[in-house]
Amino acid sequence: MKLYTYFRSSAAYRVRIALHLKGLAYDAVPVHLLKDGGQHLQDDYRQINPSGLVPAFQDDRITLSQSLAIIEYLEEVYPDVPLLPKDAPGRARVRELAQIIGCDIHPITNLRVLNYLAREIGVPDQAKSEWYRHWVIEGLQSLEAHLARDPGAGPFCHGDHPTIADCYLAPQVFNAQRFNIDVSGYPNIDRINALCIALPAFQAAHPSRQPDSE
Repeated sequence: MKLYTYFRSSAAYRVRIALHLKGLAYDAVPVHLLKDGGQHLQDDYRQINPSGLVPAFQDDRITLSQSLAIIEYLEEVYPDVPLLPKDAPGRARVRELAQIIGCDIHPITNLRVLNYLAREIGVPDQAKSEWYRHWVIEGLQSLEAHLARDPGAGPFCHGDHPTIADCYLAPQVFNAQRFNIDVSGYPNIDRINALCIALPAFQAAHPSRQPDSE
């Protein structure tokens, strides 16, 4: 089992958390997004993931390249430590929370978007940071509202144990804090993140613990 990963990639971070929560051993293969013109753009890596993004996952049955597809595959193949609730409404809610991050926040704040703003449009660094902060803050506000309104919220995003939603939340908070976004104003997010990052699986998946960490 291999995970092609970059230590700061929130999408790869999500998958690392899921693998550690499930207690699955894997080989981490670093793909540096900044070195050598971007190792993810090189032909040998594009043979693995034609999209030229991280993460990519391989086992003896399949190669996958989207974090949610990878995590749901792991959920189906290794169900002993479930990351989705048993009931259909609970599963839908967990997916909803994860997709607020994965679909509404991450795509417009990731590295290739920020690079395009700077290199192709000529957006200054300060304006680029403001772009990032605007969309992350708007997304966190939405996520906080969803967490606050739903009685399904437990100690974690949904219930008493980490789910896929928590695998998404912790990396997004990590990235927000890198850009000096104070999450203390989002009490549910802040509380859930504190619970998550205290767990060994989340600690093992943390960017600072990865072989390519700088």
